[in-house]
Amino acid sequence: MDDFLSKSVEETEGFAEQFSKRLSGNEIIAMYGDLGAGKTCFTRGLARGLGVNDGVSSPTFAIVNEYSGQYPIYHFDMYRIEDWNDLESIGFFDYINNGVIIIEWSENIEGALPSEIIKVYIDKNDNENERIIKIEGM
Repeated sequence: MDDFLSKSVEETEGFAEQFSKRLSGNEIIAMYGDLGAGKTCFTRGLARGLGVNDGVSSPTFAIVNEYSGQYPIYHFDMYRIEDWNDLESIGFFDYINNGVIIIEWSENIEGALPSEIIKVYIDKNDNENERIIKIEGM
């Protein structure tokens, strides 16, 4: 997929909402991007595209937020996850193949991810409101 240049939060959410139409319900989406890049914003649009009407928020303190839509959605924040024991203790592996898994800070658990994943890179641009979004593995 080509890079997408988003000029606003609304465009990022809209792009993710359209992207959600390509999902079949058991994908793992590994998100990459700095703090404030728009990972949760992208997740909000994706969830809306899958029929989630509740508010989507960062799972920073909960580690995982669950949403019901067209498919179950499990939104993880792996910022504080350090090793396999942490993944086991949160039951991460039990979620695989049971819905759409979206992982923020996925670089912290890359070694535990299956090879068949979708990678979403969100980078800040020179303009404060712009983001470059790149998707691999779709």
